[in-house]
Amino acid sequence: MNNDQIKPGWLKTWVVAIRPFSLPASTMPVIFGTAAAVVAGGARIELMPALLAFMAMVALHCGANVLSDVYDFRRGLDMQVTPVTGAVARGWITPRQALAGAGVLLALGAAIGAFLAWRCESAALWIIGGVGVLIGVCYSTPPVALKFHALGDLAVFLDFGILGALGAWTVQTGQPSWVPAIWAVPMSLQVIGILHANNWRDIAGDGEKDVRTIARLLGDRGSLGYYAFMLFAPFLIVAGLVMLRLAQPAAALGMPWTFAAVLLALPAALRCWGKARRRAAPAQPMDFLTLDGATAQFNLQFGLLCTAALMLHGLLAR
Repeated sequence: MNNDQIKPGWLKTWVVAIRPFSLPASTMPVIFGTAAAVVAGGARIELMPALLAFMAMVALHCGANVLSDVYDFRRGLDMQVTPVTGAVARGWITPRQALAGAGVLLALGAAIGAFLAWRCESAALWIIGGVGVLIGVCYSTPPVALKFHALGDLAVFLDFGILGALGAWTVQTGQPSWVPAIWAVPMSLQVIGILHANNWRDIAGDGEKDVRTIARLLGDRGSLGYYAFMLFAPFLIVAGLVMLRLAQPAAALGMPWTFAAVLLALPAALRCWGKARRRAAPAQPMDFLTLDGATAQFNLQFGLLCTAALMLHGLLAR
């Protein structure tokens, strides 16, 4: 009997369903936004709200993942699973069970967010959280189904980047600010890069199922240029914000010089670029097929370096 036909235990089934390997892309902005609130926003860190903000993002992302799998399955997409995906496609859980699980996760994330907004007495946090939950639900749920109408890139840019950092900042400071929103743009672009690498690989299959993605609209050559922008524009944005700070020390949006540390992630970006450029004749057979995973690793490295740069600036400023 094929191993895929053997239903594993409850824990493994739901671990595959929620896809925890994807969580760093959404939780890194939360960590970064919390650090930014302390270092740049002058907040005194409150660990329990920070942990709750992190947990809310985890629950919402996992819920969105399960929901996405249900509607992908119903549309006949992503039927060729990997060892860590495809709980619905394998028949390990039914679409109804997956919808119930997604509902629980999304409700849990929304409840945590509502508690934080109530605790902080912040109208802005209600809006940030509400928009985030709405995007997460509408990402794959008909009739909106953002991911099927070339709006998936914008959705992940906001939900798993800008809103995560902005929400975490607001939890700590009580007030929203342009600082975390602008500073989170580089890593938010990289999250688009992760999704785009996946959609680029699936252009042919998406065309057969009438799924519109930015990758499908751009085609193969256009997708290469788009991916290059997602890889390298973050370095240019950081450089520009650092130069702004050097030219105008009082500029609120300027980044400290310590953010030059992100250059340490450039080799990872170049490796991703090499895999993308050699997609027709890869050095290793799986290079292009796993480009989304390589991009996710680059995104995590970049985000950790940004957070470390913030912490170093905080220490030097004492």
